[in-house]
Amino acid sequence: MTLLSRLFGVRPAIRHPVHLRRDVEIPAADGVRLLASHYYPVDVDRPPLVLLRSPYGRGNALDQLPKLLAERGYQVLYQSLRGTAGSGGRFDGFTIDPADADGTLSWLRAQPWFGGVLATWGASYLGYTQWELAGREIPEWKIALIQDAPAEFGYRFMYPGGAFALGNALGWVQIVDRMFAGGYSVTRQLLSMITAARRLSEATLALPLNEADLVLTGHRVPWFREWIEHNPDDPYWARMDHRANVARMPPAVHLQGGWDDFFLPGMLADHAALRAAGRRVRLLIGPWGHGRGLYTRHGLRDALAALDAALLGEHPPSGVRLFVTGADRWTELAEWPPPHEPTPWHLHAGGRLSDELAPDGMPPSRYRYDPGDPTPAVGGTAVGLSAGRKDNRRIEARPDVLTFTSDPLPHDIDVIGPVRAHLHARSSIPHVDYFTRLCDVSPRGRSTNLCDGIVRLSEPGDVRTADIELWPLAHRFARGHRIRLQVSSGAHPRFGRNPGTGESLATARDLRPSSHEIFHDPDHPSAIWLPVFSGAS
Repeated sequence: MTLLSRLFGVRPAIRHPVHLRRDVEIPAADGVRLLASHYYPVDVDRPPLVLLRSPYGRGNALDQLPKLLAERGYQVLYQSLRGTAGSGGRFDGFTIDPADADGTLSWLRAQPWFGGVLATWGASYLGYTQWELAGREIPEWKIALIQDAPAEFGYRFMYPGGAFALGNALGWVQIVDRMFAGGYSVTRQLLSMITAARRLSEATLALPLNEADLVLTGHRVPWFREWIEHNPDDPYWARMDHRANVARMPPAVHLQGGWDDFFLPGMLADHAALRAAGRRVRLLIGPWGHGRGLYTRHGLRDALAALDAALLGEHPPSGVRLFVTGADRWTELAEWPPPHEPTPWHLHAGGRLSDELAPDGMPPSRYRYDPGDPTPAVGGTAVGLSAGRKDNRRIEARPDVLTFTSDPLPHDIDVIGPVRAHLHARSSIPHVDYFTRLCDVSPRGRSTNLCDGIVRLSEPGDVRTADIELWPLAHRFARGHRIRLQVSSGAHPRFGRNPGTGESLATARDLRPSSHEIFHDPDHPSAIWLPVFSGAS
């Protein structure tokens, strides 16, 4: 019996004995040999098949899911993408060779044990492969279960708001490099793990940035260098953009994300596109970070219910299920976003935040940003254990962070939906970032981050407007709590620091400090817009 079935009580009524065929060879369309593990229940004839395609190897903790599915009466083909875990060819970051899927589907249809009913499942990269799979028509495909993975990689993940997602990019480079180091001795792998945090920190401060991979891994990582050499509008990113494949997704799609996941905005855009394309979509968002929802009772049970229904010819669940933080409860909604009232909370002089417009004559708030001592990030949508909701008071005490805080709330306020900030700002140089973070301040003073966003400006001007899309939210600000907005010009290493010179991201060596003014008067009504929701209870 699998660990997942024991932990979460998802044992089937009949638990099937499972057989495993290792290192099954599958020819890609270009002849490259791919390897896979084939799990199947020995007492079921040609059961539905669940396909998982991964760069993260086989024979590890991820194997719990294939075993669980096979116990429930499904067969599972768990394939390693080219260049990983013994499969031939070269791994190329988030660029997936279409020959892998073309060859796998042709091979699968020729197998006598394939019954013509297919599902796909996977989180993160295993979810991203499903969007790529939809580049061709697959009539056997009944449902896709996608966790923490958007259809498009470059714009929303790698360059949200135009700022480079440095910490997450290098964090993933480190994970993949450690994965490819399987041939190292145990001693060398242990030493690598001990020094990983230090090397990652040093790499995020590398100048020029196109040498960060050398600092981190000791060798060049071609696809990382390509990421920092191509701006988000470059045609280079088209190879990692699978949004056009929405029309070929299966009839049912189960999307699962987390409020603290860096992929969430892209997944919500995909949710809207799937609904517009007539797909039956289930959306579940929980109180967790990247990749953690699958290994929760709510996430696993909801996904299994959708899988069972789709493969048995029934209607899988649809609608939206959300965890409302602050209220600590789940709620069901008909759609995302639900009907809400976008409500401005205005910035005032003296660090106040109010639902009333600021009066005339108020001077701007000021701070200075030095990329040589970049404003750090605490928690949020980061790779690894540092992600999530943390106490932000240490960051808020820095002179390069402004805070604007409301009075204690006289009643609960529920906010569910998209969050935006609109700043009127003047800077001493044209090349600047503006980072905003929404926090919940408890009666005891703890300031907990909820969501944030960034925008990079480069056009010269006097007082410029910075429109910032923060992460979406479902949260209750409880009576007696206060709403707080942070304003700064960085969140390092979550976002790469803006050198302030306008030089290329990859090759910039010089760092230029800058002075900033945030205006808040009737002619410059800087504010954060919260989606106030009246349907929660």
